[in-house]
Amino acid sequence: MSSDPLGFFLTWVTYGTWLPGDARGWVEYQRGWQLPDPIRELESSALMTEDACRLNEDQRLAVEAQLAETCQHRGWSLHAANCRTNHVHVVVSAARTRPKKIRTDLKAWATRCLKERFDSTRENWWAERGSIRFLNSEESIAAAVEYVLEAQDRKDQVTRSVPQVTRSEGESQVTRSVSEGERSPNAQTRSVSEGERSPNAQTRSVSEGERSP
Repeated sequence: MSSDPLGFFLTWVTYGTWLPGDARGWVEYQRGWQLPDPIRELESSALMTEDACRLNEDQRLAVEAQLAETCQHRGWSLHAANCRTNHVHVVVSAARTRPKKIRTDLKAWATRCLKERFDSTRENWWAERGSIRFLNSEESIAAAVEYVLEAQDRKDQVTRSVPQVTRSEGESQVTRSVSEGERSPNAQTRSVSEGERSPNAQTRSVSEGERSP
C-alpha cells in the first residue's frame, strides 16, 4: 500500500498582505507560528519593492480558471480552488509529484495569466512560499473541499480547521483562515507559466522560494 498522501491542501497569499511581524501573527519558515512584532513588520514593509497586491473579482476568476487549466494540463486532479483578494486555497491530488512542485507550477502559471491579462508591469503577485498540508484520507479531502468552497463564505466558520492535516517539509501546521470575509467567485481555470519572484514579505503560510516550471 502506498504511503503517499491522497491529496494536498495548498495555500499561498498575495504579495505584501501578510508580512513578518503581522499583528495577526505570522509563520516563520521552519520555525512555526510567531507572535506579532510591529518593528519587524515595519522593517518588512520597508523592503517591499511594490505595493501590496489585492486581487479584484476579474483577476480572481482568471486565477481560478488558470489553476484548473494547469491541473488539467499536468494531469492533476483539482478538487477545489478558491482565489480571494489576498490569498488562494487549492485542494489537489497528484500522484508521484512533490507538493512544492505543484504549488510552484500553479503560482507561476497564475502569474503569467495575470501579467498577460491585467498588468504586465507588476513583478510580484504572490508572497514567497506558502502552506502545504497533507490530506491522508477521503474524509480529509472532503473536509478541505468543504472549507475551500463553502466555509470561506460563512463568517461563522472563518476559523474552522480542516482535519487530517499534517505538516509537510518544514511547513507550519496552521489551519486558521486568512480570509477577509469576501465572497469568492467560482473556482476553475486557463493555463501557462513564469518564474515567481517572492517578496521580502513572508506570510501566514511559509515555504521555499518559488520558481517557474
